[in-house]
Amino acid sequence: MTKRLPLLFLFLPGMLLAQPKPEKPWMLGPFQKENAYNPILDAKASTVFYCPVQKKDVRWEEKDVYNPAAVVRNNKVYMIYRAEDTVRAVGGTSRLGLAVSNDGIHFKRMPKPVFYPDNDAMKKYEWQGGCEDPRIVESPNGVYIMTYTSYDGDKARLCVATSRDLITWNKQGLIFGEFENGNYRNSWSKSGAIVCKRIGSRLVAQKINGKYWMYWGDKPQLRIATSDDLLHWTPLESSTGQPMVAAESRKGKHDFRLIEPGPFAMLTPKGILLIYNGMNDAKNGDVTLPEGAYAGGQLLFDANDPTKLLDRSENHFIKPDQPYEMVGQVNQVCFLEGMVPFRGKWFLYYGTADSKIGVAVAKQ
Repeated sequence: MTKRLPLLFLFLPGMLLAQPKPEKPWMLGPFQKENAYNPILDAKASTVFYCPVQKKDVRWEEKDVYNPAAVVRNNKVYMIYRAEDTVRAVGGTSRLGLAVSNDGIHFKRMPKPVFYPDNDAMKKYEWQGGCEDPRIVESPNGVYIMTYTSYDGDKARLCVATSRDLITWNKQGLIFGEFENGNYRNSWSKSGAIVCKRIGSRLVAQKINGKYWMYWGDKPQLRIATSDDLLHWTPLESSTGQPMVAAESRKGKHDFRLIEPGPFAMLTPKGILLIYNGMNDAKNGDVTLPEGAYAGGQLLFDANDPTKLLDRSENHFIKPDQPYEMVGQVNQVCFLEGMVPFRGKWFLYYGTADSKIGVAVAKQ
């Protein structure tokens, strides 16, 4: 009689037939990387854009493409992705491109960026580093709300922009620009993940206790802010005037050096689920991961009190293990940033080694 292998270990070439369940019942997943197609987007030297600041043509996505947001619109996946040119002396100037897919894996790009530094009121914050790392949700009235990071070469600042079609965008300024007369205007801020509710294939910002909520920051502590209108945000502070801590890094774990929001935060029957990125310290963090590796975890907050952390994954659920994830502009990076429900699956888009874009898929 032929001995049967456990289903967990049964494989066909290029196909995983079964996977472990998520670590905890409230978590999304398990996610499977689409290794047959990854990376699904990479740098392209043939697309040219007239830069209004430099007043010349640049190959705007020649160096690297990574860290995308995603939206389902008209039964297609729209990806807003970060692209760098090679013009800037150190690194490249970042602009945001748009690509569209019928299946969530094969994308057709627009030839020019849809969002970029210009000769406008935001130039002093966006030039010469550029516009980075978008995250997108919808407002209840159907306007796309994009949080993004401006970088002037010295400081990163969290900003917001709006659009009705994902092509034409209106810059709304610094997210914390009006708080306490600009007290946060020259402080480092990044990565705004707004709390939303899934409505079909849409991810719509949702008020809790009369306010919109957002997790933000790229520090050993995750921070939190509220808003009345999705445009002007108030960072919650402790009694000592420091940003309120929503979650912290942990010794012995993949997030010891840094904890940073991934895509939007989502209301679920169990609470507010936030996929996040953790940066490892090989000595004090996860000894199974390389120094500086970015891997993904999941957090669960109270649906009635977004400041209250209920639970979290003990281990990373995705890590760099493919050549294009381990070697690139920044080695050992899976940076999770875009996710959509599409055709009965979750499509999770991520930057690989700050150089290319990959996707992992899970059943809904």
